[in-house]
Amino acid sequence: MEKVKQQGLSILFQVGGLILALLFVTLILVVIDTNPLDVFRLIWEGATGSMTRITNIFVVWAPLVLVTCGLLVTFTAGLWNIGIEGQITLGAIFATGIIRMFLDTSVPPAFVILISIMGGMVGGAIWAALPGILKTYGGVNEIFGGLGLNFIATALNIGLIFGAWSRPGVASMSGTEPFPPAYALPTLPSYNLSWYSIILAVISLVIIFFLLQGTHLGLRLKAIGKRMKSAYRLGIPTRKYMMLSFIICGLFAGLTGALQVVAVYHRLIPSISSGYGYLGLMIAMLINYQAIWIAPIALFFAALNISGIQLPIVLKLDSSLTGVLQGSLVLFILLMQGVKQRVLGKK
Repeated sequence: MEKVKQQGLSILFQVGGLILALLFVTLILVVIDTNPLDVFRLIWEGATGSMTRITNIFVVWAPLVLVTCGLLVTFTAGLWNIGIEGQITLGAIFATGIIRMFLDTSVPPAFVILISIMGGMVGGAIWAALPGILKTYGGVNEIFGGLGLNFIATALNIGLIFGAWSRPGVASMSGTEPFPPAYALPTLPSYNLSWYSIILAVISLVIIFFLLQGTHLGLRLKAIGKRMKSAYRLGIPTRKYMMLSFIICGLFAGLTGALQVVAVYHRLIPSISSGYGYLGLMIAMLINYQAIWIAPIALFFAALNISGIQLPIVLKLDSSLTGVLQGSLVLFILLMQGVKQRVLGKK
């Protein structure tokens, strides 16, 4: 009975956080002399107004799920993998490089796509290992290491697009030369959604759920995240598992980057990560390390991303307003979690 009461109070505080976030955004809209009801209506219509918009939501949902799955591993180990944006970018670079390598060969395109995805995962894992090494062996905070590597990854990406991989006779912000259709994952007729991305996202959800809930690896990562020194004294090799958490997260980030290349853009573009790493960080904080909530919360964030396109067209508002809603939602729900802990006296 006590457990049911605690769960009920927890849900109540989360709903309170949601209401506060909506009130905060409403206040902002009132200050800028905009009707909040019109904005919320447009956000809803922008997400559900047509089949194209609905499929576009799932185009965003798949990478959000993948990056959040990876981040949940590092979060569980008590690590902030801010460098996940760079890891997505390196995954895309590795995937692009492999496809370019095989373009003029007789190797079957399906096999090239497969190894490009695997190569992307390797690229993401390598880039994730760098802040892991800096953290575990150099004592460099993973936030600073990750941010620095994000800048390097972005510079490398831009350098390739405007340099070695630039279009013949021109360097364009639209990216590298598009790959032939044979080197792209199949999509739904008339839509940009690939079922392969959705399937990989669902498989990743299942893997992460069971990895963190019912394995020795998950339990050890939780022990390290709770109290690293105590975990070390109990005989857990903390450095090994911290590095492993970074690498696992990098694999998911690299997979995300590779899918951006072979399933969405079919080339390398400057903003290939699309900010999904930072959105994944917000989702991971919002779900409080509970993998079961990744799918619905990622769907909500994806819907906000797509629906924001309507705002500048109809109301002349910047589409970043949906980002304000996303950020305030995370802020107020985390705030209410803190209030809950103070009121109940425990997590």
